[in-house]
Amino acid sequence: MIGSLLYLTASRTDILFSVCLCARFQAYPKETHLHDVKRIFKYLAYTPSLGLWYPRNSSFDLHTYSDADFGGYKVDRKSTSGTCQFLGNMLISWFSKKQNSVALSTTEAEYIAAGSCCAQVIWMKQQLLDYGIIFEKVPIKCDNTSAICLGKNPVDHSRTKHIDIRYHFIKGNIERNDVELVIVPTKDQIADIFTKPLDEQSFPRFRMELGLCEID
Repeated sequence: MIGSLLYLTASRTDILFSVCLCARFQAYPKETHLHDVKRIFKYLAYTPSLGLWYPRNSSFDLHTYSDADFGGYKVDRKSTSGTCQFLGNMLISWFSKKQNSVALSTTEAEYIAAGSCCAQVIWMKQQLLDYGIIFEKVPIKCDNTSAICLGKNPVDHSRTKHIDIRYHFIKGNIERNDVELVIVPTKDQIADIFTKPLDEQSFPRFRMELGLCEID
């Protein structure tokens, strides 16, 4: 059941977080986990015509969203990273993933998520370069001011020296004008849908902003 749902997340981005969360319990599933998976199938049964829409007249600017849910996974208190990349209004890449280590602050969790998003952006820029399309200063939209300041500040402060060095490569990409960290209000942070459960007002709004709509 999980395998089928994971396959479906290639077009149904709205269930990505829920499916990935259930997938963490595949080794030792309980009856409650089976009940949750059946709820996902029930949601899909009520929304069979939802799909990603790619409009013909969309612009072609590359921009991304990055977010993290600090300590949201109650089992081991690890944070969940979520990012999505757009070409204009068209969603072209997304992921939801539990971070490898326990973050000690919201800043660290958001910074790690931004680093993962940056790596994806650099790969995408290289792919688009083969088609003669060049992007400068691709915006990574983050709702944490401290994480943005950390990315722009070339000095490693004592309070952040514990962050793994491999995540600091984002600084080099900012200095080379490959990407830039941009603040976005939390209410407009689309990547929230990949990091945590949302209320019934926010979920349909973010789902629509991802490009999911009724397709006849």
